[in-house]
Amino acid sequence: MKRFFPAAFIFCLASCLSVVASAQAKVPRRTVLPASLKEVSGMVRTPAGDLWMLNDSRNPPELYRFDPEAGKVLEVRRLPVLNRDWEDLTTDDRGNLYIGDVGNNRNARKDLRIYIYNPQTETLDSILLSYPDQKAFAPADRKDWNYNCEAMVFFNDSLHLFSKNSFKGNFYTKHYVVPARPGEYVAELRDSICLKNRVVTGAAISSDNKTFSLTGYIIGKRLGIFPYTKASVFYFTDFQGSDFLHGKMEQRRLPKFLIARQYESITQWKDDCWLVANEGRKPQSQAVWRVKGKKNQPLSSGLTLKMK
Repeated sequence: MKRFFPAAFIFCLASCLSVVASAQAKVPRRTVLPASLKEVSGMVRTPAGDLWMLNDSRNPPELYRFDPEAGKVLEVRRLPVLNRDWEDLTTDDRGNLYIGDVGNNRNARKDLRIYIYNPQTETLDSILLSYPDQKAFAPADRKDWNYNCEAMVFFNDSLHLFSKNSFKGNFYTKHYVVPARPGEYVAELRDSICLKNRVVTGAAISSDNKTFSLTGYIIGKRLGIFPYTKASVFYFTDFQGSDFLHGKMEQRRLPKFLIARQYESITQWKDDCWLVANEGRKPQSQAVWRVKGKKNQPLSSGLTLKMK
């Protein structure tokens, strides 16, 4: 018995570690996406467990169902609409997909739209929206160019949009809200936040609605020649209702490896496993990355709340 116990203990411990390692290895650290997803800009995991992705402007109006564990596209859905500038993708508890055609780099669009598509019934509808504080298309002063949007989440029967500031050196993102039902709406300006040296490019919320996340990056050139990016995920917890930006915040840096990457989207995959995706820009490839969720200790540096 004295010899059996250590052997049995070691065997059980090895088995447990093997199960944990196997669970973590289901989604690779990095998965290169096919050329059809070179400009991946939005992705979301539905309640049914499907991961859907989309490309941004100048691409066909298609949705891709992707298996991140097998690393392959399972299905492509082409919708009978235009892709003027699709930017993000979110879902509700009924499995509807909300496609944010809200990209607005020149801050001049008057046709911002969110498509509502159900993959099961294939029904399609839309939401038209405008911003309450935008009076000119585009504003004469480029310091006011903050009506581009690349980040959106569904929460409590509403869609929450987060602007991407187009003026260099201004890192405020505005939080807007519209009802998640067909119609034409003037969005409600709810809040804003300044994330130091980051423009917001994606948003997601955990399945239990307790963790809200934003992706953001800054891009530039060293010596005016060599491109670089600094990118992060910001996790918010302990917020009240939909006041996401007033929760505790933690910042996590995203991989760069001396190569500039444009991280454009994020979604929770399982528990503390989150996925982020970057567009393909030479010499980098378009890819999905597995990242860890929130730690226990919040980070507050670089956070400024302000209504603008």
